Amino acid sequence: MDFKSRLQNLTRKQKAYAGAFAAIVGLLAWAFISAGVITHNFNRSQLQTDQDRQEALINGIILTETKDEKKYWEIYGETGNYDSKNGVAMLNNVVGNFYDDNNEVSMSFESSKGTYNEKKEQIILYDDTFIVLKDLTTLRANRLVWSGKDIPIIAEGNVRITRKSDLLSTAKKVEISPDYEKFKIIGNTVSKVYSDKEIK
Repeated sequence: MDFKSRLQNLTRKQKAYAGAFAAIVGLLAWAFISAGVITHNFNRSQLQTDQDRQEALINGIILTETKDEKKYWEIYGETGNYDSKNGVAMLNNVVGNFYDDNNEVSMSFESSKGTYNEKKEQIILYDDTFIVLKDLTTLRANRLVWSGKDIPIIAEGNVRITRKSDLLSTAKKVEISPDYEKFKIIGNTVSKVYSDKEIK
């Protein structure tokens, strides 16, 4: 018996079921084909978007990092821009603070330029960078790099350190300990230590 004969021998109810089944199969096929086209177009659109660099110009931006209710740092830029592709914020006329484990300011800074790299979690200050540690030691440098709370801070380029009135040092580079308690002077170092008698 061929297909046509079998179809003629089906009851009205069986024909209705067969029609409904065919309609469902057709609907599912259409859905899968449509989903494939939509997904393809969506992925292509995403790729095109990823290739475009998106930048936002910002006036008065504040960035901060906190974890477990502890603040690690905060940085304010008078103006700047954010590159979404590279995850980098570039700031102008920067001021900010780094904090210790007790949420107290350990180091304050100001600089004419600064960047925050979101992927590397790194802060870099450029040009005319001025730093004050919690013991009132001051430091000037061309560049400062902060790469994490457990990593020494690096300041380099025409470094000049003064501590109250008893220390004056110049060097190429300085490493500041993660707890902001100590620093190591490196390269072409000249240090002058003054006694209380000499200060008077």
